[in-house]
Amino acid sequence: MAEQEVTAPDQHKPTNLKLARIGGIASIIALLSMAQPFNNHVSVADDFWLLLTAAIIAAMLIGDVVLRRVGLRP
Repeated sequence: MAEQEVTAPDQHKPTNLKLARIGGIASIIALLSMAQPFNNHVSVADDFWLLLTAAIIAAMLIGDVVLRRVGLRP
């Protein structure tokens, strides 16, 4: 038998929320800097996926803030 208690990885150390938010914002800035006005690629499909990914990350950050204000997330 195991001598140590078995726990989930998320129970070991809490996530640094401020660092996670800064990382999300930095990712959005990096993705938007690769879009059409700043680069010389021809395809519009590249811009579509870059903007879609940035929008999804932004929606996740906004959703996290809203849920924390309402009290549904610790």
